[in-house]
Amino acid sequence: MLKYYVKSKLAIEDIKKNIEGASLIEYSILIGLISAAVILTVVFIGGRITNTWNSLNTAMAKGKLT
Repeated sequence: MLKYYVKSKLAIEDIKKNIEGASLIEYSILIGLISAAVILTVVFIGGRITNTWNSLNTAMAKGKLT
């Protein structure tokens, strides 16, 4: 009887370890996707901000804005 109890206890611990490992992988993938989204957003918005900033500087240099 003790033998089956120990086997079942070890099986339950093994299942818990597998679930924790799967969660770690899922969170790692999620962090990677979020990081990629942030980087892409910065790249695309950064170009627009640069263009707007340059236009503003040009307009100020020509005296169109006061």
